[in-house]
Amino acid sequence: MKTIDKPVIVEQTFNTSIHRVWDALTKLDEMKTWFFNAIESFVPEKGFETEFVVQVENRTFTHLWKITEVIPGKKIVYNWKYKEYPGDSFVTFELSNHNSNTKLKLTTEVIEDFASNIPEFTRESCENGWNYFIKESLKNYLELNR
Repeated sequence: MKTIDKPVIVEQTFNTSIHRVWDALTKLDEMKTWFFNAIESFVPEKGFETEFVVQVENRTFTHLWKITEVIPGKKIVYNWKYKEYPGDSFVTFELSNHNSNTKLKLTTEVIEDFASNIPEFTRESCENGWNYFIKESLKNYLELNR
């Protein structure tokens, strides 16, 4: 993904409360179930930093996250990059009431180009990854853990 790309936006409505979705997005034990089981620590506080490793084939992706904004129950923003590769982005999770449900809007915005020779850094891979995490993994998790 490049800085000239439009942000990737994924939206999903869940048949549960904002509080329930917020917990799934911010509690370590829940995040490890639907998001990345390699996450070792997470605190939804501005300035919190964490890193964890994900292996894909013969490539290592050390995720570097720094929380840059938190509005409890409404919004959390990560600065998201990787130790081994150039590139930098912000990922924003925003929650809102939608009738008696909760709407999640996820936005990924690139602020420094990612390497174009890495398959995981294509726009298609980013879109597919977020669609999987939000519309499948998180949705299924919330439906099974009400």
